[in-house]
Amino acid sequence: MTSPATARRLWALAEPFHALTYFADEAQAAFAAAGLRGFWAGYFAGRAAPLGAVGAEVVAATFVNFSPDFVARRVPGVWADASPADALQARLDGVDAAVRRVLGDGWTSSPDAVEAMELAAAAAAAVDLPGRPLAAANSAVAVPGEPHLVLWQALTTLREHRGDGHTVALVQREIDGVQAHVLAAAAGRSDRAWLQKARGWDDAAWGDGVAALTERGRLADGELTAEGLAVVAAVEADTDRLALAPWRALGDRGCDRLAELLVPVRRAVVSAGAWPAGNPIGVPEPG
Repeated sequence: MTSPATARRLWALAEPFHALTYFADEAQAAFAAAGLRGFWAGYFAGRAAPLGAVGAEVVAATFVNFSPDFVARRVPGVWADASPADALQARLDGVDAAVRRVLGDGWTSSPDAVEAMELAAAAAAAVDLPGRPLAAANSAVAVPGEPHLVLWQALTTLREHRGDGHTVALVQREIDGVQAHVLAAAAGRSDRAWLQKARGWDDAAWGDGVAALTERGRLADGELTAEGLAVVAAVEADTDRLALAPWRALGDRGCDRLAELLVPVRRAVVSAGAWPAGNPIGVPEPG
């Protein structure tokens, strides 16, 4: 039986490939060419585009970990610069160019890329959609038949499916966006300064998060208590469990083979400098 650890391993292997749309120079150039100038304009428009021209409230609710004020400074303004369709095309154009640089033109239609595409697409077709808005929206995105782009979209659907489940794990424990980051920093999974800068939480909001967690017995003097450690572990365990359905549908053999195929892909992205060290996504090293 496919285990929750498989879901975590495949996320860790696949996330740098997905994140080319955030960190690769080609992605920034493609978004700028579409009228989305500046990192955050491209980020919010590109990631939210599958949902349509939604407002700041929907983006803040589905992305969860950003300050609503930080979101509102970009959304819905980004839709005046580029339509969701334009943003979707820009993110594909950026990923296409980045993959060709990082992995080479020959890899994009290689037997390995085709096999990885087929495995990831099979898993993405099995995502459970109720309560998973970002996964559902991405599952409806049509992409060209080029293997590396189909692979990217499939892995994107799967990572958003995981993220939707992570939101469920947080909400059921009444952990809001800033509290989630306070816990992550206290657990040593990311850096407070990085998180505040990249997610828009000012010192006052961060302090409110610390106070709320302290009152609930999850922090003491800024450190995780035994209860806090248990909560962090439970959130991660639930996130892995809730991400498991598509990987279980793929089966152990398919999961192992996809992991094998993604190892050199991840290595190439990291080696190319397209996966910044210490970035706020908080992905562990693959086991």
